[in-house]
Order: sequence, then C-alpha cells, then structure tokens
Amino acid sequence: MKRILVTGAGGAPALNFIKSLRLAPEPFHLIGTDSNTYSLARAQTDERHLVPRANDQQYIAVLKQIIEQERAEMVFAQPDPEITVLSEKREELGVRTYLPSKEVVRACQDKYETYRLWTEAGLRVPDTLFVNNIDDLREAFDTFGDPWLRPVIGAAGRGALHTDKLDHARLWLEVNEGWGFYTAARYLSPDSVTWQSIWSHGELVVAQSRRRLYWEFADRAPSGVTGITGAAITVADPELDDIALRAVHAVDSEPHGIFSVDLTYDDDGVPNPTEINIGRFFTTHLFFSMAGLNMPYILVKLAYGEEPPEVPAKINPLPCNLAWIRGMDAEPVLTTVDALAKFDRELGARIVARI
Repeated sequence: MKRILVTGAGGAPALNFIKSLRLAPEPFHLIGTDSNTYSLARAQTDERHLVPRANDQQYIAVLKQIIEQERAEMVFAQPDPEITVLSEKREELGVRTYLPSKEVVRACQDKYETYRLWTEAGLRVPDTLFVNNIDDLREAFDTFGDPWLRPVIGAAGRGALHTDKLDHARLWLEVNEGWGFYTAARYLSPDSVTWQSIWSHGELVVAQSRRRLYWEFADRAPSGVTGITGAAITVADPELDDIALRAVHAVDSEPHGIFSVDLTYDDDGVPNPTEINIGRFFTTHLFFSMAGLNMPYILVKLAYGEEPPEVPAKINPLPCNLAWIRGMDAEPVLTTVDALAKFDRELGARIVARI
C-alpha cells in the first residue's frame, strides 16, 4: 500500500486531494500534517501530526522525522508556503515529490515574473506595473484609471484591491506594507476560468478547464475575490486551451508536474493568463474527481512511475456544463447546468400562473 504524506491536511484543498484518493481503485495509507492544531483535527488521514509553519527553521527537520517515522514514500503539498520550502529542500526529503523544477516554482510564485515571461512570449496579458512608491501608484492610476492591486506573492485573492480612488489605494498599500511587494494591473473583468493540467517530462498528460460562476462570500472581501469558488462549470474552448498551453510553455520549455493556470476575460472576451498555481491543484479539484477525472490519482501513479488511468482525451475529457456548487458546512453538489435552469423555469411558470 502506498504511503503518502499530505501537508496542510486540514485545509479544503488538501481535504479534496485526500477525498479524491479515497475514490481511487486502490487503497492508500495517508499521513496528514498541518501547522494549525484546529485544522489538523479536520484532517481525514490515517495519521495526523502537527508541524511548525513552513517559514520556521525547524519545519524541514520535523517533517523529515515524520517521514522516517511513518515510512512515507511521497510528499504532496497544497499550501503555497510549503511548496516553496519543499521545492527548495526536495533532495533532503528522500521521498517522491513530483514537483516542477525549482526555477519554475520560483518563477510561477512571482506574479510579476510570470507577467514578464508571458509578455516576452507575446501572450495577451493585462498591462502591469510594479509599485515601489507613490509615484508608481500615481502612474498606475494615470494609465489604468482603476487598477487591480495585488501582492506579487500570494494566493486566493489575499491582499488584492480594485479601486478608482488613489487615496484608498495608497492607504491599502501602507496598511498592508505593500510598497515594493505589489503590482498594479489593468482591470479586466470579474469573469475568470481555470485550466488545470498535469505534465510528465514535457508531455501533457491531461488538462481540464472550468469556468467560475461566482466567488463565495464575495461581498465580504474588498476586492470581491475570496479564493473560494462558490460554483463552477466544466467548459471546453480551443482558444482557451491554446492560450493556456502557451502560458505553460512560456514559463517552462519542458513542463513536469501540476500547472494550474488562472485566466481572466478581457473586454474582447479573450482569456488573459494572470497566474499559474504551481505544483498544486485548485481547491475544487474534487469536482473533476467526482465527475470521473481523478487527477490526484493520475498524479500519484505518475509519481510512482506507474501507468496512469486512461483518459478519453488529453484536453477536456469531461463533458461541458457539469456544475459544482459549494458552501460552508455543506457537502458540495455535482449537477448540470440544465438541472439548475429547471429551477428558474419552474419559478417563471409559477409567476406567470399568478399574473
């Protein structure tokens, strides 16, 4: 039985990885670690261990001790801070990781660096400026009018702000100590799509795209982006596929591992790449697993040098218009766009009947 250590095991992304492996046709012994005691209590693994935060100098030493104690054969990390450290220290772990190269991980975790690489590759991306000081911020407002501000490093929309007021932006950067750590970009639209892919030594194994319908709790974040997808649907668009493939190859000529591309639509309806979540799956990847595309299982098989399950197509093997609906303290629901539209039709009929 394969023994896999999962970090951040109590968080939603890792829980979905764990649930996906429980759906696989073979059993796994899963070892969970987390730096938060309360999150660790939620981990659905066979073993659970508390570890220091990834930026603690004892993190790798403690993790290596757990790896040896539990005879782990592979480590899979979902939180970006842990991917950062594990990528750099991978040789010390003595286990499988199936991560992209160190250089690619560094580049993809730096949003300005990926912007630079995509610009050089001729990809259509939102114009972006680095904000070192108030003059840079003024230039952003003069150029974009209502820029999208976000930290160079980070995930889930943390610290982002969209505003047309210079004073608000200045205060936001001061409160978040953001000078020299933020970019300002041309705001595109609230419509976004994601393209999740697994690669093996330069060859695409499988990729699936989905379009986000809304952010859960969007009204509770200044930017309207919470990193918590409320509902999403499977989509297939050749233009999107081409752009995502070009975005991946612009950062890595021989991709290996997980490349999860975020794209936002501009006014012309063209998806612009905005970041690559490197070495990890999107939070809602259980959506695909429940629909029949178990990407975590494919990843594990590849990591062990085994033949992965066959897929009907390398790109978008799932049917379009499958819907995944989530909410706090509620089990997610896999349904279809047609089933959701039926609710609207029934309500419309009731209203017509009353007129």
